Amino acid sequence: MLTHPTLEKLKALRLDAFAAAWEAQQQDPALAAVPFDERLGLLVDAEWLARENKRLRNALREAKLRLSQACVEDVDYAPRRELDRALVRQLATCRWVAEHHNVLVTGATGTGKTCIVCALAQQACRKGHRALYRRVPRLFEEFTLAHADGSYIRLLARFARADVLVLDDWGLGALRDQDRRDLLELLEDRTGTRATIVTSQLPPTKWHDYLADPTVADAICDCLLHPAHRIVLKGPSRRKEASPDS
Repeated sequence: MLTHPTLEKLKALRLDAFAAAWEAQQQDPALAAVPFDERLGLLVDAEWLARENKRLRNALREAKLRLSQACVEDVDYAPRRELDRALVRQLATCRWVAEHHNVLVTGATGTGKTCIVCALAQQACRKGHRALYRRVPRLFEEFTLAHADGSYIRLLARFARADVLVLDDWGLGALRDQDRRDLLELLEDRTGTRATIVTSQLPPTKWHDYLADPTVADAICDCLLHPAHRIVLKGPSRRKEASPDS
């Protein structure tokens, strides 16, 4: 069998994993007795797995998750956190992404909000969705720069394309009028068409007061709260527990 020309053609077709698996099969005498259909299936599986791994790496690189290794399998369900295991399992299916629902994660500082939302965003990437992560204070800085250099519309379009947008640390500082308008534009583009995750130390009942402007607050809260899955984390700061002095 002329393997070299076949390998060259496979590589020209960008079937590198297929080619590597085929070479490995040629060197394994035990596979000679395996039916052709099964051997072909193993080759296709090798190529599919390689492409899926590459797609996931690219998706996670684009997402820029703060905790890129966080995953739903490692979520801590310690009783004092009062974390609903059934809800997390439901969210892990990513049906909420397909249905364009939001996820709101609230709790005191250090309770693990960022870890939970990064795990959900990573799961979305694993399911084939595109995700983006932003800390809200830096998001507003990004918008300010975009207004200055004329890239504001392109930036909004980029956020609008993400299947899942993580807005971490919502409600930490005072808002300017421009911040409120930018946030509303961002959310209006996503409402009913994409899914958004928000973390905050403030409970949703206080968001309207935090936004201050009644008209804009009504619109923003309507975008975020309907429909939304809510996770409220309890317990002490996990950072303090991890401290050597604790």
